[in-house]
Amino acid sequence: MSAEKRVDHLRLVPRSNATPDLPPSADEPADVEPQQEGEDMGSDLEPMVYEGEIISEAPEPSNRLLPSVVVDRVTVLRPDARKQVARVVARNSVTVAQGWHSWLVRAWDALTGGVYRRQIRAAEAAGDREALDHWLVRRREAARDRRERLMELPKLGLQVAIFAAGGCLALVVLMVIVSTLVLVTGAGEFTDVFVWVGDVLRWVFTAVAFLWVPFLVVLPFLVVIAAWREGRRKGETPKWLVADSGFDTGGSRDLIPDEGAILNALRNLEISPLNRAFKAGWRPRFVLPTERDGNGYHTQLEMPPAVPVSMVVEKKKTLAHNLVRFPIEVWPTEPRGMPGVLDLWVADQGALSGPVDDWPLLHEGAADYFKSVPVAVDIRRRNVNGRLFEANYAIAGMMGSGKSTLIITLLLGALLDPLVEADVFCMADNADYDPMKPRLRTLRTGTSEDVAEHCLATMSDIYNELSIRGKALQEHGVRAANRKIAEKDERLRPRIIVVDECQALFMHETLGRKALETAVKTENAARKYGVTIIYATPEPSSDSLPRRLISITSNRACFAIGDQTSNDAVLGTGSYKAGISAVGLEPKTDESLGDVGTFMGRGFTPKPSLLRGYFVSQSQAVPVVQRALQIREKAGYGSAGPATMQHRDLIDDLDEVLGQDRIRLADVPGRLRKLAPHWLPYQSLTGTQLRDILTREHGVKVPNSGNVLYLDPPEVRRVRALREAGE
Repeated sequence: MSAEKRVDHLRLVPRSNATPDLPPSADEPADVEPQQEGEDMGSDLEPMVYEGEIISEAPEPSNRLLPSVVVDRVTVLRPDARKQVARVVARNSVTVAQGWHSWLVRAWDALTGGVYRRQIRAAEAAGDREALDHWLVRRREAARDRRERLMELPKLGLQVAIFAAGGCLALVVLMVIVSTLVLVTGAGEFTDVFVWVGDVLRWVFTAVAFLWVPFLVVLPFLVVIAAWREGRRKGETPKWLVADSGFDTGGSRDLIPDEGAILNALRNLEISPLNRAFKAGWRPRFVLPTERDGNGYHTQLEMPPAVPVSMVVEKKKTLAHNLVRFPIEVWPTEPRGMPGVLDLWVADQGALSGPVDDWPLLHEGAADYFKSVPVAVDIRRRNVNGRLFEANYAIAGMMGSGKSTLIITLLLGALLDPLVEADVFCMADNADYDPMKPRLRTLRTGTSEDVAEHCLATMSDIYNELSIRGKALQEHGVRAANRKIAEKDERLRPRIIVVDECQALFMHETLGRKALETAVKTENAARKYGVTIIYATPEPSSDSLPRRLISITSNRACFAIGDQTSNDAVLGTGSYKAGISAVGLEPKTDESLGDVGTFMGRGFTPKPSLLRGYFVSQSQAVPVVQRALQIREKAGYGSAGPATMQHRDLIDDLDEVLGQDRIRLADVPGRLRKLAPHWLPYQSLTGTQLRDILTREHGVKVPNSGNVLYLDPPEVRRVRALREAGE
């Protein structure tokens, strides 16, 4: 048919059912009317392949419309399909070019020592003289090794030639021997072996000659394939050449973090090795498919080579954004025992903003200092306990962020153990601890100088008491205190000291240095003795929370904080860069509760994690304290216990335990406890308290020499004699 001849009708038959040699029948698809000029027939339908046949007579018209067709077995491709083909061709061409480029770079590096040159430039840029010297030496050694290898090449060639000549000579000798054996045994002629070897060589040379031409034809394709593989390994295809991989890379984002949503989020983290893995067709193995876990979703998947989990952790903010979450609602980690596996937990939107459940010990139960007490829940709403024995605490955060809440929870839990004695010093006018006063050994609040002095004196007494506790451990033959021994020996009863607003102590003009020295020495030595110290401040810094103290503090909690420096002052240097940060948390304001009660904790769980503290109001704390008093009295340590069934006189007891020589006042309470182990006032008596009692109630003079309090036995006996004389 000529190009000018008009095609009036097309009979369309799907290729799979095409029967061009048969006449039209009722079972075949109906004919269509000719397409009018300007119509876009089937532009919104899926492409299908049809066979067409030109017919001379027009059949009856039909109203049925069909998509793009194949006329005379020629496929009509849509524009988007042509673009797809062009994109695939361009992408693979770029990959091949990148492979060649990689080979050239590697060859140039091998010839010029490029690896060493780059390291030398990096060391120069960083100003690292040690690294610079190291790489300069390595470069000289590499050049010397290459020179030696080049010098050895002629020798190597000569050795190869000698080996080849020797091999040929040995082969000839072997053939002669075999031929002689063939002739002697009558198996054949002497030349038969040479003929057979010649036939083998002729066949080999013929095969090589036959395969040489195909090899030369295939060689360029092999080189292209090798370059393509190298490009896939080392190159990165431009984004505009990447065809759709079946995952949505734009548009709406799923609220439920299923496997598809997680892969989409990972694809858009802008991590180059991960992008290359996706483009190479990587699909992860889900160790744990997405499942419901608490108030969120939990998934575990293996990461590709060259993409450690830490790379994803560093992109936590972007990952959370891609999953339509806040950063505190997404927690990527690498589980213990599963290296290379991304453990991802994603909370429901807003799940971490509501109130937490009631404190488990709010309405019933006792506690054990030597175990732990519930203090918070993790982001999966699982209970998290806070250790008391062998633990110390540093707590910081803006005002209104929830510091006191955590301290109160810890302290209430500790007071539910009848063995525990607690001293609280708050160097600010604060009523947070008033409900606990009936159960506390000491409660001092306010900004006056005597609060800081009393706090330091108590810490000094605790430090001096450690030697007594150490001797008690030796007597019992144990390395650390435990509940069984503490119940028997008052010298090993647990002690807790709370220093709230500790910046007023450590930054004190006259007491600060001694307070720091005492705190550091006490924390270093008190771990096994049942002494716990809790520090809290709203302004963490190297002055308010000295680094020497933070470095040996086991448990640290950072609530809403203002900047990176303050964050690292609590959680440790480099914490912010490692993603261990509370900078994004917001304190309570008049308009919003913010993230009050939420803190970044270190030491509470195996890895630093975001926690939400339990909240116990002052009205709720009152019945808890009453229960603590009842538990203590029932155990025999309260006002109704057996310890109050006797009466003792302090001056008489001092006369009995003292010798003739002056003694440090801090050592006297230990002697009194040994004299009367069940007398309650002696169980927690300190040197400072003993001084106050002696000077105010009995008029005994307590000299101070070099900031050390002493007690003179003659002075005690003088007062005792005056009292007996009735003066």
